[in-house]
Amino acid sequence: MTATLAPTKPPTVVRTTTGATGPSNKRSTLSTVVLLVGAAYCLLPVAWVLVASTKSAGELFTTFTFTPSTHLWDNVQDLSAYRGGLFWRWMANTALYAGVGALLSVIVSAMAGFGLAKFSFAGKKAIFNVILAGVLVPGVVLAIPQYLLLAQVGLTNTYWSVLLPSIISPYGIYLARIYAAASVPDDVLEAARTDGAGEARIFARIAVPMMVPGLVTVFLFQFVAIWNNYMLPYIMLGNDRLFPITVGLSGLLNQGASQPAMYTAVITGALLSIIPLIALFLLLQRYWQVDLAAGAVKA
Repeated sequence: MTATLAPTKPPTVVRTTTGATGPSNKRSTLSTVVLLVGAAYCLLPVAWVLVASTKSAGELFTTFTFTPSTHLWDNVQDLSAYRGGLFWRWMANTALYAGVGALLSVIVSAMAGFGLAKFSFAGKKAIFNVILAGVLVPGVVLAIPQYLLLAQVGLTNTYWSVLLPSIISPYGIYLARIYAAASVPDDVLEAARTDGAGEARIFARIAVPMMVPGLVTVFLFQFVAIWNNYMLPYIMLGNDRLFPITVGLSGLLNQGASQPAMYTAVITGALLSIIPLIALFLLLQRYWQVDLAAGAVKA
């Protein structure tokens, strides 16, 4: 008599995604919460400035912090009328300092970064280390030495006293060097040299277009740094018609015992001063988007 073995069914494998996606979902939720908290922390002062600029001087200290009012246009008119429109002179000065200074800084950073990334010469590593050390030095430490140097040549209390120190940015040179090394292939440069192109033409026609997203980042960082700079123009300038917004609004807030502090004017001026920065970021963000898309295609 033969025994027949019943066929055994393969074991059923139960797949669960709880263990695989649970921790990931928790990390994603935690990251989202952290980002929202960080965004609220950064945007809360902006929201306060926006609401406070709509209030009159009496309402500023007697109403709830985030209760808006209807005096925004009146505050703008009062600020514009102050000393024949001096505030808008400060805005123009700030745009000049930030725009020209950032543009010149981008040119210097691009040339220096490209040279450090693509050329070999004696002392290259030492120079790059000095630039890295310069990144760690706060700008306020250099303000007094820069004032003494510019005073020797009679450039203090002029536009040049704010523009010249803004041209050299160690952090901008560092970013340009890193981006040039990553985005400009050596094979392309060698091919251009083989075709007889000079180094200046290679830099202007080949390297710079490849470095545009990185240079836009350098421009934005330097523009914001100069726009928000207070200590350097405060030390360099004595004529209030040369002041940027930071120093001018500070003067309105600290006029001394002879005149009361113009709180509503300062708050309204602070609101108007951040509008160009927001517009600039919205205008130039497309360069970052193009760079990210290009990186995804390459990957």
